[in-house]
Amino acid sequence: MNRQTKEMRLVYRDFLKETNLERQDLAVLEADLSSSMMTHTLAQDFGDRYINVGIMEAEMIGAAAGLSLRGYKPYIHTFGPFASRRVFDQVFVSLAYAQLDATLIGSDAGVTAEVNGGTHMPFEDLSLMRAIPKAHVFEASDDVSFQAILENTLQLPGFKYIRTTRKAPKPLYDDKQDFSKGYCQLREGDDMTIVASGIMVAEALEACQLLEKEGLSVGLIDLFQIKPLPDNLESLLAGKPVLTVENHNKIGGLGSAICELLSQRTDTPVKRIGVDEAFGQVGKTDYLLEAYGLSVGHIVDAARAFIES
Repeated sequence: MNRQTKEMRLVYRDFLKETNLERQDLAVLEADLSSSMMTHTLAQDFGDRYINVGIMEAEMIGAAAGLSLRGYKPYIHTFGPFASRRVFDQVFVSLAYAQLDATLIGSDAGVTAEVNGGTHMPFEDLSLMRAIPKAHVFEASDDVSFQAILENTLQLPGFKYIRTTRKAPKPLYDDKQDFSKGYCQLREGDDMTIVASGIMVAEALEACQLLEKEGLSVGLIDLFQIKPLPDNLESLLAGKPVLTVENHNKIGGLGSAICELLSQRTDTPVKRIGVDEAFGQVGKTDYLLEAYGLSVGHIVDAARAFIES
């Protein structure tokens, strides 16, 4: 698809700005990263409903809980590791256990943290958020899907977590795409189905196109709703090998969710591609994709070997 994509942080900022014109119950919370996410420009629009707490992420979750109790819909942003590892107990108890309405955005997912390095590179946030009872967990794959997920959060009750990047993604969808199922089927295939999320959807799509030139028919599903899993996903995947691809630890993320879903089936073998027993490191995204075995070439090799086996 040839179109100019919008930076994910601008999608987030503009969603909040435009929604605020129609309703006055949104609150925006940041922890000293408002310029990184471009939300600093919202201070005038939101007034007292725009809160930058500084480098105090746990305090930010507590403030969001208080706002939710008062009837507001808080939208909370920080980098992925600070939105998950650093504040897990506060998120679990103050928001989820209390059954409050809040949407938490964890940006710079996985290798897209790039030069911020290992301490800022979340490979375990999906694992943590999936473990929270009744949580809704999403990962946006491009700007159009991010917009659709954000709009969906306005109607969903309870705690929501969205994993995303900040910069412009590779284009996947146009404005007519239907996101109501919780997944998008980009390709159908007879030999295998790849299930991917986030930035790995574009990588997997390129891999599918290369495999097609080799005579292999590989389907592709963008599973942007990771919890709860879509109702008909099991029947859609049944009967053919499934390869999961994620910019996340193999443990607890997308691949684990698919294995749990298909664990009672003997007709659907699953192989997982993800970060394998490794911490983050400094580097550009393309380098890191290669370093962690997530690049297009690695996906092609893994898919080919899996089909042949």
